[in-house]
Amino acid sequence: MVTVVLAVALTAIGLTLVFLPASELADLLRAVSLPRDIERTLLDLAAERVVAYACLLASPVLLIVGSLVRGV
Repeated sequence: MVTVVLAVALTAIGLTLVFLPASELADLLRAVSLPRDIERTLLDLAAERVVAYACLLASPVLLIVGSLVRGV
């Protein structure tokens, strides 16, 4: 069950990073009122497409591993 929740979260994060423009993501992060260093780190990660594609790749891999390994 944990793997399914993590896979869905990774898919949502990956799709958000791919399709949401950087300006809207910056506005969203400012609305959450995170500390400046965390906000800057998240914006730097969002600027790189590799993170988004890694999240989208990790999601089905996590589901496969979770279905093959007991107790995960």
